[in-house]
Amino acid sequence: MSNSSPVKVGDRAPAFTLPNQSGATVNLADWLGNKPIVLFFYPKDDTPGCTAEACAFRDSYEVFQEAGAEVIGVSADTPTSHQQFANRHQLPYTLLSDQGNQVRKLYGVPATLFVLPGRVTYIIDRQGVVQHIFDSQLEFQAHVQEALNALKQIQTT
Repeated sequence: MSNSSPVKVGDRAPAFTLPNQSGATVNLADWLGNKPIVLFFYPKDDTPGCTAEACAFRDSYEVFQEAGAEVIGVSADTPTSHQQFANRHQLPYTLLSDQGNQVRKLYGVPATLFVLPGRVTYIIDRQGVVQHIFDSQLEFQAHVQEALNALKQIQTT
């Protein structure tokens, strides 16, 4: 399941199956065809930047829902860690546990300074095509605005 080149705009989003914060198995294909997906990879539960980003997605979750989109966060943390993180910060969306970082590798999410797992957001349309990618390790809140702008773009086309 190796991918030598990162996913680019216009590519079909690679399919994957991971456990969510409740331990239930979630398949990306379950959402495709129904709604656009905001798939954000983040380094770690309960770190300051990741908490700021997760809470920014939480605070705009209704706007994403009104846009018809589903928000999904992915990190290497365990489902138990995700459950505690979601409960602590009232996160209303799905968190997926990519413990071996296979999906991170599948999407080609880069590491920052070769050690920190990257912070990248993918906007995937209903047909499963990647329409926008935003990569910024430090602009936590910018991921939400970038995602909302990209969703507006794909809805007008």
